Amino acid sequence: MKARSYYRAKNVTINTLIHILLITVAVSCVFPLAWMVSSSLKTQETIFTDTSLIPKEPHFENYYLAWKEGGFGRYFLNSIFYTASVVIGIILVASMAAYAFSRLRFRGRALLFMMFMAAMMIPVPGGFVPLYVLLNKLHLRNTPLGYVLCMINVGLSTSIFLLKTFFDRMPPELEDAARMDGCSKFGIWWHVALPLARPILAVVVVFNALNVWNEYILALIIFDSKAFMPLQVALTTFQGEFLTRYPLLMAGLTITALPIILVYIFMQKYIVKGATQGAVAG
Repeated sequence: MKARSYYRAKNVTINTLIHILLITVAVSCVFPLAWMVSSSLKTQETIFTDTSLIPKEPHFENYYLAWKEGGFGRYFLNSIFYTASVVIGIILVASMAAYAFSRLRFRGRALLFMMFMAAMMIPVPGGFVPLYVLLNKLHLRNTPLGYVLCMINVGLSTSIFLLKTFFDRMPPELEDAARMDGCSKFGIWWHVALPLARPILAVVVVFNALNVWNEYILALIIFDSKAFMPLQVALTTFQGEFLTRYPLLMAGLTITALPIILVYIFMQKYIVKGATQGAVAG
């Protein structure tokens, strides 16, 4: 009887400590977002003096001023175009490459796959100089096509690794059945492999969409014209040499973060499922 009470008290204590730890981590993750939204509704004078999360007099006009003065309309469309183009390009190229590495047998397969995996070890800034030289020689610098191709290249290695891990676990009987129905190799990839890989594709979409949406340095290197710049560049409008307009900057950050948060919420169930399958495969 005493032993049962001891183990019950021990389990309750451990569960309580785990819940306290998880709540602390959750609050520490959510608080910066809440502070950003709260600061976007304050004025330049009250942003550092008013420490409450809910302002007494919210200034929603900050969002209108941030959108208008920052020229967010043009930059917003640019970022949507870059994100959609890069994600579609990565899904097509990475899924075909991963399927080939997993299911097809050809000379140099292992070497090519190792080269893609080795690219994951190189930091992204380490590739800026060769990318710049290559784009200049191809006359693609200061063009949206050049930027999209660079970002596709940045996201390929990780995406191929995730998709190949999934395709390695796909039952070969499904391919045999599709082959008996007259499917070609391309048809098996399109009608069988891609629909089954939906959870992993969701992880690839969110991971790369987040990467492209928040990208800033490569855009400054490739583009000379402001007309091609992504949304992140618009945020520098509110940061001057002697004065930073923090309420408008926070409003701009909120506008910038909102689309990617909506994408994550919309695809959350697929992301959790894909991460679970990846953990089981590992």
